[in-house]
Amino acid sequence: MFKRAGVIALVLILALSLVVVGCGKKEDVKKEETKQEVKEPAKDLTINGAGATFPYPLYSKMFSAYNKLNPEIKVNYQSIGSGGGVKQMMEGTVSFGASDAFLSEEEMGKIKNGVIHVPMTIGAVAVVYNLEGIASGVKLTQETLTDIYLGTIKKWNDPKIAADNSDIKLPNVDITPVFRSDGSGTTSIFTDYLSKVSSEWKEKVGAGKSVKFPAGIGGKGNEGVAGQVKQLPGSIGYVELAYATTNNLSYAKLRNKDGNFTAPSLEAASAAAAGAIADMPKDTRVSIVEPGGKDAYGIVGFSWILLNEKYEDQVMKEELLKLTKWMYRDGQQFSKALHYAPIPEEIAKLNDNNLAVIK
Repeated sequence: MFKRAGVIALVLILALSLVVVGCGKKEDVKKEETKQEVKEPAKDLTINGAGATFPYPLYSKMFSAYNKLNPEIKVNYQSIGSGGGVKQMMEGTVSFGASDAFLSEEEMGKIKNGVIHVPMTIGAVAVVYNLEGIASGVKLTQETLTDIYLGTIKKWNDPKIAADNSDIKLPNVDITPVFRSDGSGTTSIFTDYLSKVSSEWKEKVGAGKSVKFPAGIGGKGNEGVAGQVKQLPGSIGYVELAYATTNNLSYAKLRNKDGNFTAPSLEAASAAAAGAIADMPKDTRVSIVEPGGKDAYGIVGFSWILLNEKYEDQVMKEELLKLTKWMYRDGQQFSKALHYAPIPEEIAKLNDNNLAVIK
């Protein structure tokens, strides 16, 4: 009797043990499932981008400031020119691109995961020159600037230039036009302007990131053009205003649409951006060269960050969206000191809407 009771007790103990072990395994499985569902935050993530030299001084400052706020996020940006940035977007070798020229339908079609344009800053393109003893302020009309780059005006004391600069003794020195040798958004803005003010330029040369200039020598990047002008007496070139001021280069006043001669400035770029808001398309692809207004400056443009519409790496996507939103919101605080115009609130809201569709 006692023996049978002992056997029964032993069986009960073993059964109870199995139940406890089984429950423990189920709890372990639940814990493991919960652990897998939780996404780990980004740690030491590097975001790679490439493109425009036009906004590089500003982007460099922004990326440095963002890294201080988010030490685990590093942005590796290659300032190689808008054309190079677009090419790398097409090849899928970077997470974002940057361009001062909006992409054509054909270019957009070559980017596998689609592309969204995010206006990030507005800048003025300064026409810089190297004339000994002559500071900023040489006046150039739309016609004279075009003729210089067409190669038909060859001397600084040409009667057409002298007619608008009676207060300056212009030297009998050869003019050497300097242009971008690489695919360039700055070139796109500059040639878009020349095409708008000159039918001859539009027919013979046209606008684009890369065009065949009739005269002059090339320089790579905004820094390359600035360097060529700084070293070569008699030269003339086009660079974003920040490069002109950083390199202490003299720059011209251009006659605007209203007939007044104006210099490139932060205020001029801001005015052009404000004027563009009413006609800004949803995809933000718009040119703002040669705006109206008595104080307007002709050669101004947006610079865009280019994002994909879809990212396979969701952690990268989330961190890239955080960075981009910070750039066109908090990051704009660095714009004015570097001679860029901040993005207006209306455009920032448009950016919010466009980023919301990224998957």
